[in-house]
Amino acid sequence: MGINGIGCETILCMRGILTDIRPLRASPAFRRLFFGNSVGQLGQQMTAVTVAIQVYAISHSSFAVGVIGACALLPLVGFGLYGGAIADAMDRRKLSLMASALAWFCSVALAAQGFLHNHHTWVLYAVTALQSAAFALNSPARNAMIARLLPRELLPAASALNMASFNLGFTLGPMLGALATKFGGYGMAYAIDAITFSASYYALLRLPKMPPEGKVSRPGLRSVFEGLRYLRTSPNLRMTFIIDLCAMVLAQPRALFPAMAARVYNAGTGTVGLLQSAPAMGALAAFLFSGWVSRVRLQGLAVVIAVCGYGLAVGSVGITSILWVGVICLAISGACDMVSSAYRSTILQVAAPDELRGRLQGVFIVVVAGGPRAGDFLIGSGGSTLGERVALIAGGLACVAGVLIAASLQPKFLKYDARHPTP
Repeated sequence: MGINGIGCETILCMRGILTDIRPLRASPAFRRLFFGNSVGQLGQQMTAVTVAIQVYAISHSSFAVGVIGACALLPLVGFGLYGGAIADAMDRRKLSLMASALAWFCSVALAAQGFLHNHHTWVLYAVTALQSAAFALNSPARNAMIARLLPRELLPAASALNMASFNLGFTLGPMLGALATKFGGYGMAYAIDAITFSASYYALLRLPKMPPEGKVSRPGLRSVFEGLRYLRTSPNLRMTFIIDLCAMVLAQPRALFPAMAARVYNAGTGTVGLLQSAPAMGALAAFLFSGWVSRVRLQGLAVVIAVCGYGLAVGSVGITSILWVGVICLAISGACDMVSSAYRSTILQVAAPDELRGRLQGVFIVVVAGGPRAGDFLIGSGGSTLGERVALIAGGLACVAGVLIAASLQPKFLKYDARHPTP
């Protein structure tokens, strides 16, 4: 009897620590969306690395590869804001289906040019820009739908699941894309993306209709500015963006990975891949033990602690010249980022009114897309002038300082309670 009791207590304890999968059981629609997105994410990351490989093979220029990012960023920013406005003015499922069809067409176009042995980089740039626009239109609508599929108390667990899906794709997708390119060629790698995208599209087809609720604004600049004005009067929502920018702009380490591998660790290009994947692996490890996420009430305080932990972890990479210590620090940064992202996404889903949720998700996409690019430039410049290790330490400390200053200016964010969400 005693042994059985201990066994039951152990099982209950493990359930409270391990991944909370209740959202997958509670909503068949969310379950289909999650698995469809997970498969589709693998294909998207395969395409991302294959495009870079193909552009370099055509041009033999790292600058030409860098242009891919610019081609993706501009439509992502513009259509991200406008896509959020559209998502608040029409059926979100319909918008997501239309944008996904455009993205699928881009995958097919990439596969076709791959099989036809295209030798013009402008073709890849054009399709990448169109693909980015489709993603920017699709993402606000898709993210804004989740709050209608699940009860409020399951949204933190759902956010953790979505982050795990993203990091799994980010970890395995590039590797699978490189292997598919090596053994099957560019066309085969892109064709796999087109096939896997079908799973994501099927999940959207099975969703219920999601017409707009509340006051409906005509999409356009005026509608976009309505969403931005709402942020001015919503300190808790605004803080989620400010704190994320502190992390992504001030302490984004990835631009230094090639130099760190060569100068600090005296290693080759394989080490760059290890450094790139370490944060994602840390995020996946945190996800496996994320059962406690749904029980935290003071989610604003949790965000502040997690992002401070992220900054300290990134800064710690600059302290050591031992590779395995640096990899562990980067993994810890990824784990902290997973926790922060889960709560920031939940606050945005719950505290924002449904009629503005699409536009605020559009702002979220712009911050998530633009912040790391600005961070790459900032820490890359710091690394070239101060040295890589000093730049990492300074960036990590600046992140922590920025978060603490923001929290001191908006102390109510620390008291944000999931039971009584306020924007």
